Amino acid sequence: MNPLCGRCNLVVYPTEKVNCLDKYWHKGCFSCEVCKMTLSMKNYKGFEKRPYCNAHYPKAGFTCVTDTPENLRLKQQSRMQSQVHYKEDFEKNRGKGFSVVADTPEMQRIKKTQEQISNVIFFHFFSLSIPVLPAAFQPPAATQNFHYEPAPEPVRQAAAAPPPSAGRYRAVYDYAAADEDEVSFVDGDVIVDVQQIDEGWMYGRVERTGQQGMLPANYVEAI
Repeated sequence: MNPLCGRCNLVVYPTEKVNCLDKYWHKGCFSCEVCKMTLSMKNYKGFEKRPYCNAHYPKAGFTCVTDTPENLRLKQQSRMQSQVHYKEDFEKNRGKGFSVVADTPEMQRIKKTQEQISNVIFFHFFSLSIPVLPAAFQPPAATQNFHYEPAPEPVRQAAAAPPPSAGRYRAVYDYAAADEDEVSFVDGDVIVDVQQIDEGWMYGRVERTGQQGMLPANYVEAI
């Protein structure tokens, strides 16, 4: 006998069955409890036998512990042990140099991406901070003088214009973030404040979730 789906309680046939969290699901029913984004075995997070995406996974709260005499004694004992271990590690590592991180192609890609994001954010705020004078306050044109020509003032180079905004885009595929500087979205999500980083990547904000980060350019289309 075929089992029932954990969400819609309809029969799940073997060709569309997903076995997870001690339940069976249709592939389309295996989605986040909050935003209904379709999940897979690679990007889901379970909480109380319910699937969630990374953005809406419930956060556990903290429990307040009373400072009883026994707890204070254990706290002091733990502090003393930590100081002993710290002193031992310090004595062992004294005189040793720092470890050098290999400059791998992946590290170079991450470094380049972070620099490009920093430049985009800098140009965005720089363009907002430049005051624009009204036409009434523009300085008058210099009068022509045939007898005296003052020395020309040094010309200040104009600030580089920020990269043009690519406008609004719509996701045409589901995408799960693979790194911390990327964002996840589902088919149909609207991406705003988009900036072109290179031919394959963009930087923008998912209007539905409010998350900002990198996204692949071939997963979206301009609106």
